[in-house]
Amino acid sequence: MKQSIVTLDMEGVLTPEIWIAVSEKTGIRELRRTTRDEPDYDKLMRGRLAILDRHGLKLSDIQNVIGTLAPLPGAKEFLDELRSFVQVVILSDTFEQFAAPLLRQLDWPTLLCHRLVVENDCIVGYQLRIREQKREAVAAFRRMNYHVIAGGDSFNDTAMLGEADEGILFRAPANVIAQFPQFPAVESYTDLMERIKAALG
Repeated sequence: MKQSIVTLDMEGVLTPEIWIAVSEKTGIRELRRTTRDEPDYDKLMRGRLAILDRHGLKLSDIQNVIGTLAPLPGAKEFLDELRSFVQVVILSDTFEQFAAPLLRQLDWPTLLCHRLVVENDCIVGYQLRIREQKREAVAAFRRMNYHVIAGGDSFNDTAMLGEADEGILFRAPANVIAQFPQFPAVESYTDLMERIKAALG
């Protein structure tokens, strides 16, 4: 019997979408675009950095918005229960400099993510730890003889779901569900928990 590990996306699954929150706070509509809309992450991030530069938005401005956010309703309870019987790793395309206030409210689950390049409070670039980090992490866990169950909501999660032994879409938009019918789609933490427990056997 293999040991199991659960990998979850962060934004949209456990926490609000950070860039959407920044968009709502600043009134900059173009920042609403997420990986649900743009599958090409590099294109999405280069666009975001150009928008920040154009509007003079600093890292501290974004961190101030993040500081007002809370995990999604029920996320903490879901994660607490899940971590009581299986190892959980958060795989996210967010950044170290963004995630801490939200991780604190979730009792510091393990997060693998990227890092921003910052000069004098200005975000001048970003460093991907590795390309396709979600899929690569799942592949590495499987090479370590883990049975991997993955949950996510966006285009950038589908490679991770496909690499896992069991992939589950959680509150995914209709366009993602339609394009990836091979993954079961659930809407509530209760249903996600049931799916995970069933996959654990």
